[in-house]
Amino acid sequence: MAEASIPVDLCNPGQVLACLGFLEAADMLCGDAEGGFDWSDDVNVQFGLCVDGEENPFEAVLRFLADVEVKAVAPLGWRPKKEPDKESGRKKLRIELNEQENSEEFPNEWPDTSTAMPVQIIGRNGQQNLKVILDHWADGSSRNDFKLYSGNRSAREIVRAMLIGTRDKPRKGQNRGDLKTKGVAQLWEERHSEMIKQPFDIVTPIGGSFNFDPRGAWTAIDAGYSPNNQDHQVEASPIVEILAAWGLQNARPYTYKTHGVRYAAWSGTLPPALARVAIAGEIEVIPQRRFHFELGVSGKNKIITFAQEESRS
Repeated sequence: MAEASIPVDLCNPGQVLACLGFLEAADMLCGDAEGGFDWSDDVNVQFGLCVDGEENPFEAVLRFLADVEVKAVAPLGWRPKKEPDKESGRKKLRIELNEQENSEEFPNEWPDTSTAMPVQIIGRNGQQNLKVILDHWADGSSRNDFKLYSGNRSAREIVRAMLIGTRDKPRKGQNRGDLKTKGVAQLWEERHSEMIKQPFDIVTPIGGSFNFDPRGAWTAIDAGYSPNNQDHQVEASPIVEILAAWGLQNARPYTYKTHGVRYAAWSGTLPPALARVAIAGEIEVIPQRRFHFELGVSGKNKIITFAQEESRS
């Protein structure tokens, strides 16, 4: 068995959800994964994983995410109900249709636009057979979809930005534009040793996101102006963003009232099937710490904010 641990801020809901994502990913990549939190040192809370084999499970997950292909998933024969009027919109649609993966087992109803489509992450470098679907916002279940992003951004665009970064439009003589924001791929190439030890501590300017990392959250009132209107970038963790989405595949935090959310961190190690229940604070017999926060609002987007701890159990 291989064991490793990383620091985590329990008051950052995105980081706790990303820990569940690490557990789900490690179970898929390494096998027989278990994970849990250790707060014996309150100043340095850790999330630990143990898996089959000898490779550090955090390294295995990050290496996989650093070299993948990203496709949207659509029903067979899908086209939007309303075709774009402008040529730029029609060109974008042609690109989307060429790059998406069509599936007979589409998880939800026929989508009106491509922004709501699930995403498939396809492994490379020896992981070609590994395909991961991210679709918590479109799984068709009765659970809260926990879809926080809105507007013209698609999940595929967000996942690509988090994993391979974004680029400016190519200038004359360029095959591709200059790198605008970094994703997991670039951070892995530049700072992989640090990523393995402290993955959540590495923040970078990002474009669109799922809004899971509160360090990149803002409202125009809180910031004093609108970063979007000024074309200013905010910093957050693409690792938190992508792995929180993975963690939500089979689990949800507990939601109440209009914007209230509660989640829990558990002591000791659990397999994914039990951790999915524990994240909502639903396993009373294990030591746990519960936290709650209010979803903020930024335009049409919802954003995760930092949490407050409830009484310990």
